Amino acid sequence: MLEIKELNVITTDIGKEILKDFSLSIQEGEIHAIMGPNGTGKSTLSKVIFHHPAYQITKGKMTFEGVDITDKETDEIGRMGLFLCMQDPLVIEGVTTSDFLREALYEKTKERVDLYHFVKEIGTGVKKLSLDENVIHQALNQGLSGGEKKKSEILQMLLLKPKFIILDELDSGLDVDSLKEVCKIINEYLKENPKTAVLMITHYSRILEYIHPLFVHKMVDGKIVETGDFHLAHKIEMEGYQVVEKTLGEADE
Repeated sequence: MLEIKELNVITTDIGKEILKDFSLSIQEGEIHAIMGPNGTGKSTLSKVIFHHPAYQITKGKMTFEGVDITDKETDEIGRMGLFLCMQDPLVIEGVTTSDFLREALYEKTKERVDLYHFVKEIGTGVKKLSLDENVIHQALNQGLSGGEKKKSEILQMLLLKPKFIILDELDSGLDVDSLKEVCKIINEYLKENPKTAVLMITHYSRILEYIHPLFVHKMVDGKIVETGDFHLAHKIEMEGYQVVEKTLGEADE
């Protein structure tokens, strides 16, 4: 589904290199997790996939379902079926959650949104996520706690029904009970849509206890340095990233 080959990325402001010959391949229905220390480029990767203007690709290529998305704009990428659950969801003043979602659905399908079906579906999602019903009538994410913002992102996922989901530090801002609740809903979605692929970005293995990855990738200094199964996540929890960082540092010298 998603193929990233030897991607090199710099920041557009000062030209700092973030991703270095980064490669990753994710097939239909697969769940992958990327773990790594702060500043290694994990969240940058999610932004680069969606063509964030703060980053420039200097080398490499990205394809989704065989289509080159390296230079596609964010809205085009979203319409193809990719979805990003942001680490820190934005507040959009003056646009209600309901209006935002209706417009997003129209942009995806280019078909008129049936109001009755929409109201029913958004109401079901709000109840599933234990959100206040008033959330859909207020500005997107305005006045919400960190955990509520994450739930709002998952509400968008439920209505937009993406083919490929990127979860950028979903566990950030969620307490243990809320994390279990949200992960249960994501797992239900994946069961109903078995071809959907997932890329999880996280510091800790806790979320991987609830959404089980097929592959775990250790990322250090802008590239993947080790790949394994769920056991690799426990190894990282036990050993941390210092051993790898030290080895890389000695190699550079």
